Amino acid sequence: MFEKLNSLESRWIFLMTFLAVGIPILLQKSLPEKPTPMVMDVFNLVEDLPSGSLILCSFDFDPASAGELQPMAAAFVRHCALKKHKIVFMTLWPVGPPMIQNNINILKKEFPDYQYGEDYVNLGYRTGGEGVIKLITTSLDKMYSEDVNGTSLKKLSLTKDLKHIQGIDLLVNISAGTPGVIEWVQYASTPFNIKTVVGCTGVTAPKNYTYIPKQLAGMLGAIKGAAEYEKASIIQYPQLAENPQAQEGLRRMAPQLVAHLLLIFLIILGNVLHFVGRRKGLSS
Repeated sequence: MFEKLNSLESRWIFLMTFLAVGIPILLQKSLPEKPTPMVMDVFNLVEDLPSGSLILCSFDFDPASAGELQPMAAAFVRHCALKKHKIVFMTLWPVGPPMIQNNINILKKEFPDYQYGEDYVNLGYRTGGEGVIKLITTSLDKMYSEDVNGTSLKKLSLTKDLKHIQGIDLLVNISAGTPGVIEWVQYASTPFNIKTVVGCTGVTAPKNYTYIPKQLAGMLGAIKGAAEYEKASIIQYPQLAENPQAQEGLRRMAPQLVAHLLLIFLIILGNVLHFVGRRKGLSS
């Protein structure tokens, strides 16, 4: 038995990994989730805002990180729509507009009463990185005089009186890197005391913890944070349990968990085989 395990070919490990990820995906099963206090802080902040509050959503990510970040962006958008909040979309990434459109499609499909120009506006992308943030904190029209369709912001009821983003009720930033969380903290939430929550990839989450709770009111980290936010939303709004699209993060946790358990098992097995092999070598 020892000899067979010790000479296990890598193809069998690849097969086990494939099955560990593939079977949960095919079964479309989700695991029980309990929202953590940090996720509930973010959820409650959106929930406790008066209906009709103005939310700025900056989706600063690309298709490569959408696997982690799109479920949380969608969860934010659904929650804001259920609360009847007004949403202004923008992005600091040149590949960000399709990410915005994916979430606008959610509004069009699931919340047909949401009207463009009155309930939400898409500002699209402007080049400049943190320079964009610096400008819109004091004068929105210096960077955005019109929306992504070329319509003057003065002609849209949602933005006609919006002078700068200091007037918003909450800033939501979903970020995969730079520009993203750090730039919004440095040039918006800190100097102008704008209430801010963020969602980020797992690899960038550790460096953002230092901003909580002063500069950031809360943070969602990776697909785990998205799944917990979805669970909190389902608890508050049970009708979401009937919407498979509102549970994408929850479904993605199952293959991730099984794959991690397999990885831990293989690490332990490898160490056991190593020490047993050393012991046999010494005894001989």
